[in-house]
Amino acid sequence: MTSEVQAAAGGPSFEFEPHNCFACGELNEHGLQLQLHLGERRSWSEFVVDSRFEGWRGVTHGGIIATILDEVMAWALVAEDNWGVTARMTIEFKRPVPVGTPVRAEGWIVRTRRRLVNTAGQIVDANGTPLATAEAVYVAATEERKRELMARYGVRIRNARANGTGMSK
Repeated sequence: MTSEVQAAAGGPSFEFEPHNCFACGELNEHGLQLQLHLGERRSWSEFVVDSRFEGWRGVTHGGIIATILDEVMAWALVAEDNWGVTARMTIEFKRPVPVGTPVRAEGWIVRTRRRLVNTAGQIVDANGTPLATAEAVYVAATEERKRELMARYGVRIRNARANGTGMSK
């Protein structure tokens, strides 16, 4: 069994072995199990936050909001066949993120400088009203480290761009 991160508009689609990531891993029964989608320099997920992630009654815990934003911004890097770790992240909580209602989280690349990648993200409600916004800086993995991570997680890239990065099926 494998997981898949879906691509949009002919971009890369990633399959990987089931894993235990709290945000996107299907093996983590206590995690968010986000279904991620990729576009050009962006990532998004649409979901309903389960009540087990509640802070105050009816409201998603702030740490869960931070996790979701970190995940969609990090996967925006992967949409470019890049991999990295969070160096810094700031969040503005604009309105409560209610549990049990549909929301959309999205992250995108703002700027890339050598191995530093600036991103932005947001969680919006069904009407597109921003509930939380974020900015982050990621440090991109070296090519060697990226190959190690891809091997560890059994990553396979489908519909890879013609620039020679990654592996095509």
